[in-house]
Amino acid sequence: MTTHKLEEASRWVYQGIWAILVRWFRVPESPPTLPVLPGEELEVFRPAPGFLALLKLLFWVVLTAADGIVILIWIGITAALPVLGVLLFMPLVAFVILPDIAAYIAIHLRYDTTWYVVSSRSLRIRRGIWIIHETTITFENIQNVIVRQGPLQRWFGIADVMIQTAGGGSGGHGHGQAPPWAAGHIGLFEGVANAHEIRDKILSRVRATRSGGLGDERAGEAAWSPEHLSALREVRDAVRALAA
Repeated sequence: MTTHKLEEASRWVYQGIWAILVRWFRVPESPPTLPVLPGEELEVFRPAPGFLALLKLLFWVVLTAADGIVILIWIGITAALPVLGVLLFMPLVAFVILPDIAAYIAIHLRYDTTWYVVSSRSLRIRRGIWIIHETTITFENIQNVIVRQGPLQRWFGIADVMIQTAGGGSGGHGHGQAPPWAAGHIGLFEGVANAHEIRDKILSRVRATRSGGLGDERAGEAAWSPEHLSALREVRDAVRALAA
């Protein structure tokens, strides 16, 4: 079976399995949401198509190597024991094809269930189908934002944006052991095409949030009106007078 035919068969199987999993496990088909200010629109996106292409490339490389080893072993058995080789042919076909289809489906499930949502105050990351992990990070907790890109990611025009926080993200809707990227005060936008733009946008909102104090820069502007500043100056002058 050629690579193209195997991929076509995997895609056909995946479409049916996706429909079953969404219905049985009640996987949300729509992206997660976040509280927004009046008139604000959420930014909702998922990994870039290049991320799926990279996962497929890695899949086919590993597939070709593993299947090649299995086939070479079968050829050796057939050359030494022809009858046993014939008996093992159908199990060999199943052993080669079924895991490949399962891995292909897993790759697409990983891609199709990953969502990134950004508001003016926070961001949310959702992954998973059996166990759904949602990580919410407020901008006031973010300490650092790093863009990470390997050679293969550069080839496919994608990168990862790693968000490091002080207090950690609050994992909302998952149970069980959290994966590495969902624990330890880390948020990860994986496989995005505009990583530097996302990093700069997050950092600008971090600065705006801290200037506002409560996650809304407009609230910060309203809080420090000229009247407030005048009153603070009067308090300062009175303290200085007492100290003198």
